[in-house]
Amino acid sequence: MKRKLIAAIGIAGMMVSIAACGDDKSGGSDKGADAKELTVWLTVDAQNNWPALVKAADAAVQKKHPGIKIKHEYYGWPDKNTKLDAVLATDKAPDVVEMGNTEMLGYMVKGAFAPVDASKFDNSAAWLDGLKASVTYDGKTYGVPYYAGGRVANWRKDVAASVGVKTPPKTYKELTAALGKIQKKQGSKFSAWYQPTRDWYAAMSFVYDAGGSIAVESGGQWKGNLSSPESVKGLTEFKKVVDTYMHGDKTKDESDRYIVYGQGKSAMIFGAAWEGATSEDPKNDKTGKLKGNLENFVMPGPSGKNIPVFLGGSDLAVPVKSKAQGVAAEWINALTGAKGQKGLMAKGNLPNNKTDLATLKNDPATEVPATAAESNWFVPMAPGWGQVEKAQVLQKMLQNIGTGKKSVEAAAKEADAAIDKVINTK
Repeated sequence: MKRKLIAAIGIAGMMVSIAACGDDKSGGSDKGADAKELTVWLTVDAQNNWPALVKAADAAVQKKHPGIKIKHEYYGWPDKNTKLDAVLATDKAPDVVEMGNTEMLGYMVKGAFAPVDASKFDNSAAWLDGLKASVTYDGKTYGVPYYAGGRVANWRKDVAASVGVKTPPKTYKELTAALGKIQKKQGSKFSAWYQPTRDWYAAMSFVYDAGGSIAVESGGQWKGNLSSPESVKGLTEFKKVVDTYMHGDKTKDESDRYIVYGQGKSAMIFGAAWEGATSEDPKNDKTGKLKGNLENFVMPGPSGKNIPVFLGGSDLAVPVKSKAQGVAAEWINALTGAKGQKGLMAKGNLPNNKTDLATLKNDPATEVPATAAESNWFVPMAPGWGQVEKAQVLQKMLQNIGTGKKSVEAAAKEADAAIDKVINTK
């Protein structure tokens, strides 16, 4: 899962040095407590953006285990799991591996990761709900949240000002009123809100805001819940957004949204916090007007509250085949613990816990993404969820809704039926 959180929050240039965390906590098993070597797999995000934090974690472990050798391997997101799958089939598994939070479930279902004692890790009682869900399966914890990235609204200040709106909306009513004025002024070839139809992260935010959900669990069995009255209400509002403000291709997903936004034919997006900043990059800004003219704000929901957002991010896990599980847990706590979180925040990331997140609300540079992340949701932690994603059940439903091929109710019932076929299958 590619992330550009540093650009999003706008404090990437801040430098940080943290003292090595010398906590004796170990949240893993005692297996390999006297290990002489530790192999850590991280993505290139850590290598490029916060190598000092990794060195600090190393130093903490080496202080407690003199002479231990710590080896690091760095991978890009596209090829990491292919290599991990191959090595997990051998006896040479790494001891710590970074996972995108949406990648965790499939590995937990297969028993690839060792359980950990969450209480042994700093701030675990305050882990963000969406991140906590990503490392929890069948009542056990199989990883530690590393850092997070949320979703925010972003709009063009000049376009908003052209219809007399000088400040970001605080309520959904204010938002739709402003967008209505923008749409009327700009005409039908302009998208007041560029909202790709197949963007299920945004659509499900409307579902959860309305009190609905993708699926519900009862008695150990999961069942699709998109056709519930609450979910249908959220989907209906999402369709209204697409019908009213989105005048682009109704079959597109969100993968190139930042590029489309940079073309200057839309006034607003709702997406990952880095997208606005990336759109105004000279490589993507085809208008020459976006630099300093884009503004993030917390997305208000139709419910009257801030809309719940999907939390992306990374987790750290210990493969069950690791021969150094105890030391691996110590290393994870050194990187993700109290001091490590301060370093990660200074590098432009959202922290893994509510306590630190609250401190970011006091800084204008981080207030918006921190506030938006307070209300969040995550995918159903069901054994067959990976098959639901692979089949693109939600995307197909949303395209049918957005293009008018099917009614909201009919598309939702069809999606529930497709979900029910696979969601309980390991």
